[in-house]
Amino acid sequence: MKAVGFTEFGGPEVMRVLELPEPHAGPGQVRIKVAAAVHPSDVNTRLGLAAQNMPDRYPPAEEYVVGRDAAGVIDEVGEGVRAELAVGAEVIALLEPKLTLGAQAEYVVAPAESVVPAPKGADLTTASTLLMSALTARTALDTLELPPGATVAVTGAAGAVGGYAVQLAKAAGLTVIADAAEKDRDLVIDLGADHVLPRGDQFAEQVRELRPAGADGIVDAGVMNAAVASGVCDGGTIVTLQGFTGTTDRGVRWLPFFVNGLFVNGRVRDTAALTELRDQAESGTLALRVAATYPPEQAGEAQRLFEVGGVRGRPVLLF
Repeated sequence: MKAVGFTEFGGPEVMRVLELPEPHAGPGQVRIKVAAAVHPSDVNTRLGLAAQNMPDRYPPAEEYVVGRDAAGVIDEVGEGVRAELAVGAEVIALLEPKLTLGAQAEYVVAPAESVVPAPKGADLTTASTLLMSALTARTALDTLELPPGATVAVTGAAGAVGGYAVQLAKAAGLTVIADAAEKDRDLVIDLGADHVLPRGDQFAEQVRELRPAGADGIVDAGVMNAAVASGVCDGGTIVTLQGFTGTTDRGVRWLPFFVNGLFVNGRVRDTAALTELRDQAESGTLALRVAATYPPEQAGEAQRLFEVGGVRGRPVLLF
C-alpha cells in the first residue's frame, strides 16, 4: 500500500511515498481505507524534533509514516468492537504516528476507542480535519476550568486550533476576546468571537482596555508566549501550545500543552469526547475548514504551507 513518510529527517523535500505491507485489524481495532489530514506536528516529526525530545516514543527506524487524523471507510473489524463501527461505516479517527503507524496511508489500523462515525453532512475530506485540532482546543479549554460567563482570550483565532477554541468557548457560555489580522477579521467574527482585536504584540494591552482586570484565562494558540502575559487577570491561567512557561508573578499559572500529551494521557481514546466533537461538527457548532487538497506525492508541498504560516484550515492528502 501507499503511505506518506520519510526515511531521513530534514526539510519538506524528504517527504515521499513509501510502499508498505497492508496492516490488518486485531482485537479491539478497525481498519480504515483513508483520506488523511496533515497536522502541524507532522513537521516536528519530519525535522527529528519529536525523536529528539521523546526518543522512547519515536525510536530510530528506517521508515516513518506521519499523520494523526484519518477519515475513511471501515473495511475490517476486529473482535470486541462496538456495533456502530461496522464494515462500510464512514468514520474519523486519531492515530499516533509512531514508526510506520501514522494516519497518512491507504489503510490504517486504529483502536476502536479512537474512532467515531463521521459527522453527517460532511464529506470524508472535510471530516478528516476535525479531531486532532478540535481535541487540542477542547483540552486547552478544559485545562482553564472557566465557568460560564467568564472571559477567555484566544490568540491565533483564525487558525485551526484557535478557531475551534473560539467556537468551543462560545458553546460553553464564555465571553471570547480573539485576535485577527485585518484579512481574517470577518472569519473570526463568524466563528463567534465577541470581541476581535488586531493581531500583534499590543493584544494583551488591548484586552486590558476591554477588561481592565484582564481575561480570566488565555489560550495562546498563536504562540505569542510572554507577550500575552499581561492580558490575564491576577491568579489567571494561560495555556500555551508549544511548551512555553513564563513568570508566575501576580499568581499567574502557565500550563504548557503538547499535542503528544493527548496520546500519553490517553485523551485520544476518550470516545465520549471525540463523539461530542463529532456531534458539534454535525450540528454546525464547529466549522470544518479545508485549506487545500493534495495527492500523496505532494505531501512536502502540503507541509510547506505550515512552515510559511497563515494557513486557514487544514491541507488534506487524498488517497
